[in-house]
Amino acid sequence: MKPTLVRSLTLAALLFSASAFAQTSGGSAALPSAPSAAGDPAAITNPGGTKIGTINVEGAIFASNEGQRDFDVLSKKLEPKQNELKAKSDEIDGMKKQLNTQGDKLNDDTKANLMKQIETKQKALERDAQDAQDDARSQENEIAQRILQKMAPLIVDYARNNGFALIVDASANNQWPNGPVVWTSGALDITKPVVDAYNVKSGVAPSAKPAATGARPAASGATAKPAAPAATKPTPTN
Repeated sequence: MKPTLVRSLTLAALLFSASAFAQTSGGSAALPSAPSAAGDPAAITNPGGTKIGTINVEGAIFASNEGQRDFDVLSKKLEPKQNELKAKSDEIDGMKKQLNTQGDKLNDDTKANLMKQIETKQKALERDAQDAQDDARSQENEIAQRILQKMAPLIVDYARNNGFALIVDASANNQWPNGPVVWTSGALDITKPVVDAYNVKSGVAPSAKPAATGARPAASGATAKPAAPAATKPTPTN
């Protein structure tokens, strides 16, 4: 499962929505303060913000307890279809091997029939694989967007509480030459504190498996990014 997640424009829309909500509702509980790279305490307390930080949105989604749990569930859900596709692929490989090893011994009609079967099954497999990939991508996107919708306000809170004027999405899909992020040292990366705060807020327990490092899960092979979540104003909860 390798979805390429939201780009900065999508995150910016969510952050704008979350920021507007924070201004009208007072926001949520303050997150822990980040260390100032320049050693300037005023950078943390300055309400206007002066620092520029980065966040790996994609990594944050997958590193969260909720992300690990939900993508693991999805991976298990997709296994039967993957096994089915593999069985069909193995069948075609067997037919191709038969054609290569016995082709000169088969009469013209038998050989032509075998070639036709291979072609038909190959086309059917390609359609099935594309349908399966599209379905997996849709479900991956749904999980990623749901988590990001809830994570966006925490990113805004952290930036406000720690003197940041700008947060840039430094996910792998936003790295140069495919994206606007040319280079980042990681010194002011806020991914971990945001993930920690999200885990607390979500209440989802850590996975029993070894802790994830933010790498994407590999199950479906999907590569397209999700559609941008609607930048709607969150509804306050009582």
